[in-house]
Amino acid sequence: MAWSHGIFYWNELMTHDAERAKAFYAGAVGWTFDPMPMPNGTYWVAKMGDQPVGGIFPMDGPEFKGMGERWVSYLAVDDVDARLEQATARGAKVMKPAFDVPGIGRMAFIEEPGGAMIGWITPVSA
Repeated sequence: MAWSHGIFYWNELMTHDAERAKAFYAGAVGWTFDPMPMPNGTYWVAKMGDQPVGGIFPMDGPEFKGMGERWVSYLAVDDVDARLEQATARGAKVMKPAFDVPGIGRMAFIEEPGGAMIGWITPVSA
């Protein structure tokens, strides 16, 4: 997937019931889903035809207890670590520090000064 700094790169539904979400989006908009195994379960890549359009992240595990379901957008940035420093200097709070997802990129989650959460990602170069 082509990307450039500052664009919205990916959208992901974080849900407690991936099967319910898959059934809803398959029936409502015609998405299909490809499984992507993760260490703690299966991530679902949503597709429209052959085009990836988003993902479904199952919120399994105690760390997600009490957390409401939500859509999360990811903004592509040229250097997650450097941009986190700039963001915190401007009032953002780091919700999850930068981490690597093999084959995907380096990402982090912040709460911007207005309180909205967003993911930032430096995608791996294809």
